[in-house]
Amino acid sequence: MSNYLLHIETATNICSVCISKGDKIVALFESDDSFSHAKSVTILIEKCLRKAKITMQHLSAVAVSKGPGSYTALRVGSSTAKGICYAMEIPMIAVDTLKALATASQSKDDHENTIYCPMIDARRMEVYASLYNSKMQLISKTNAIIIDENSFNEFYSNGKILKLSGDGAKKCKEILHKNTIDSNTLCSSMHLVALAMEDFKNELFVDIAYFEPTYFKPPNITTPKKLL
Repeated sequence: MSNYLLHIETATNICSVCISKGDKIVALFESDDSFSHAKSVTILIEKCLRKAKITMQHLSAVAVSKGPGSYTALRVGSSTAKGICYAMEIPMIAVDTLKALATASQSKDDHENTIYCPMIDARRMEVYASLYNSKMQLISKTNAIIIDENSFNEFYSNGKILKLSGDGAKKCKEILHKNTIDSNTLCSSMHLVALAMEDFKNELFVDIAYFEPTYFKPPNITTPKKLL
């Protein structure tokens, strides 16, 4: 009997939820309502459960996108996943947001000469990014990078093609080398399924009590001006 997994993606402005049965997605709902994740995520979960014709009791695990990404949005996804796992006494899986993007990008057009570069927008010309080869091996760990026309030159000089994904791709492609492709792949819970199922089969679960998303940066909190 196939297991039902709930997948939650809230790393960017897209709030995305899906339910998978084995490797197949049986329900998917998304919202891009400008970081209104807190009010959207439970509604999307309810819609997915209705479409899949199951209840919370049928879930075997919850997978959540762990970042990097928006501090507040990641906390919404993490808190929701933890709450469900505690209540239903089921395990939780944390999927690297950038690896999920890279894997989805690779599935569209896989070439040995391609370097996959998932990137999450981090304001201005800064992105959270990592690099993967065609075998989905990490060749440059996740970091906050300020992109300019010389970024990734070491790969271009070796004749590689850089394939971007994520919401940071569009603004970066315009200033990078001509051998840069935007795969037009954005964050979605459906991209978590394959990696989450692999972890589920291998029982690679996170400690619900101590899990924290990968924030990289603290929230952007400003100090209010004093009233005169």
